[in-house]
Amino acid sequence: MAHDADVIVIGAGLAGLAATAELVDAGRKVILLDQEPEQSMGGQAFWSFGGLFFVDSPEQRRLRIKDSHALALQDWMGTAGFDRPEDHWPRKWAEAYVDFAAGEKRAWLHRQGVRFFPVVGWAERGGYDANGHGNSVPRFHITWGTGPGLVEPFVRRVRAGVARGLVELRFRHRVTGLSRSAGAVDTVTGEVLEASDIQRGRASSREVTGAFELTAQAVIVTSGGIGGNHDLVRANWPERLGRAPEKMISGVPAHVDGRMLAIAEGAGARLINRDRMWHYTEGIQNWNPIWHNHGIRVLPGPSSLWFDARGNRLPVPLFPGFDTLGTLEHIMKTGYDYTWFVLDQKIIGKEFALSGSEQNPDLTGKSIKDVIGRARAEVPGPVKAFMDHGVDFVVEKDLGALVRGMNALTKEPLIDEAALRREIVARDREIANPFTKDLQVTAMRGARRFLGDKLIRTAAPHRILDPKAGPLIAVRLNILTRKTLGGLETDLSSRVLTEGGAPLEGVYAAGEAAGFGGGGVHGYRSLEGTFLGGCLFSGRTAGRAAAQAVG
Repeated sequence: MAHDADVIVIGAGLAGLAATAELVDAGRKVILLDQEPEQSMGGQAFWSFGGLFFVDSPEQRRLRIKDSHALALQDWMGTAGFDRPEDHWPRKWAEAYVDFAAGEKRAWLHRQGVRFFPVVGWAERGGYDANGHGNSVPRFHITWGTGPGLVEPFVRRVRAGVARGLVELRFRHRVTGLSRSAGAVDTVTGEVLEASDIQRGRASSREVTGAFELTAQAVIVTSGGIGGNHDLVRANWPERLGRAPEKMISGVPAHVDGRMLAIAEGAGARLINRDRMWHYTEGIQNWNPIWHNHGIRVLPGPSSLWFDARGNRLPVPLFPGFDTLGTLEHIMKTGYDYTWFVLDQKIIGKEFALSGSEQNPDLTGKSIKDVIGRARAEVPGPVKAFMDHGVDFVVEKDLGALVRGMNALTKEPLIDEAALRREIVARDREIANPFTKDLQVTAMRGARRFLGDKLIRTAAPHRILDPKAGPLIAVRLNILTRKTLGGLETDLSSRVLTEGGAPLEGVYAAGEAAGFGGGGVHGYRSLEGTFLGGCLFSGRTAGRAAAQAVG
């Protein structure tokens, strides 16, 4: 039988690009399909901050961070909490990924022209014991150029494949079925959608203009997760995280809808750990949205005071940046979908970063001058724009006015000024005490022992109610949908498995569709900087394995 290509890749996000690039290197003919227009090539990765997880990198060593493979594996396993029979392959993928992050990952990217910001970030700090959740050391490396800078070399490699006649790009092709014409899955069917010149990220037309049927020796599914489909997020919401939120904002465009997961499952693939997911608790509504219900995540330093909807301070160790899902679980058991940061201008100026390539024009544009300008500014421009225009921000000179503004943003006036003042005053007293019992103050001081945090991420400890540090700021934080941690079960060759554990012949999966490897390489929680890297590692693996299989 004559095939249309050696391999069909479904999804032109980062995992699909990485897989296609590897197939091109092996001389294989590829058809790359995506339901979105060509201007959306790179998928969610384009919008990302470009954070990558490395172990014992040159950037870490320059900052005197002592990291090791053993410490990283300890942190990964303590964070993942693998505890199910179906965690066999996810655990194997976790071990392989830590090997990759501690080994060739950085050099492989460096050879392709990817460079990194010299200051390493410290995400998901944990706050439990040594075997529990969290990064023991800073490992979050920001790509110079953010998401677009990471996507670019893989787009370049794929377009080189087009120039060589090895790659055919077919955008506006929405897959509706996988089937067999012989023993293996070798046929992909679907609908052709009308052409669209809509801006990247905005909702494109779903008008069908035709149909297609293509065949290949192998199919690689790299179609992403479910974060843009709130109904599906709620349907899979785990009981351990409390009730599903009534209100969520979207960290991904609506086309991240999970359709392809159901199609692969219908063809015989095993979908595991569908109740494992990663959503952020520090979401703010974008004052200048690109897609519907567009939310941005605040990447906070450790100094903001965090209160629930009723004005109760969140418990230890649920400080900003310490445990995303632990905080989510606590919030959803309060009966409300939102929380509050209370801080001041001194804190927001140094500690607030915003996730997303479009929110970091200096890093995205690779402008050293603008990065230096950000460090010198009282408040970075993108953050100041949210202070001025964001619907979740209240900025006032005194606490009474701040509380009135907070209560005006919610259905019920739940914040009591006297109670909130007591909490803040009590915390402020501890600032003058070197023997503090407030563990958040201890964490702030500990953070400043790391040069990177001291320079650009953690404000000097001070009283929040000190007028010199003002004005006061309150930020309403929403639940922000983002990543699917479960997915199609795959072995270490990225072959998709069936319910019986045998490979679904001809089918591979990578990226978020495969839970970033194995059907859930992160287990229950992520260490951050591991989603983009998981797309790269699993996409590379799938491309190499499929190339060998069809050779």
